[in-house]
Amino acid sequence: MLILLKRIYNEMIQHAKSGYPNEACGILAGPKPGEVSDFFPMRNMDESSISYFMDPKEQLSIFKKLREKKIEMNGIFHSHVASEAYPSQKDVRLAFYPDVSYLIVSLSDRQKPHLRSFKIHNETVKEEEIKIA
Repeated sequence: MLILLKRIYNEMIQHAKSGYPNEACGILAGPKPGEVSDFFPMRNMDESSISYFMDPKEQLSIFKKLREKKIEMNGIFHSHVASEAYPSQKDVRLAFYPDVSYLIVSLSDRQKPHLRSFKIHNETVKEEEIKIA
């Protein structure tokens, strides 16, 4: 199970909507696996409605902040602007962190965004429960 603060959920949804019509992305972190205390929105370098790519320099800067705050990356977030909140084949292929959660929000109905979370390991996708606290 993944525990998200309501504030973090709202930040993620706002970031996804502000990136529309392109996919939006970001990094989630917390004090231990499964607990998200921080969201770091990132720029989608692909500037695309069907894919995202995080800037490696921006990622390194965020990893430095994580070390300073003594928290760990425990999630990677991105949006799907027209499809369901489920990992695409490319999302699965590029899931390099088996211990983190992959959160996807669908904006196919922008008035009712739909957020789901997955663990992806060896190209096997397993959905996990999200609790918004």
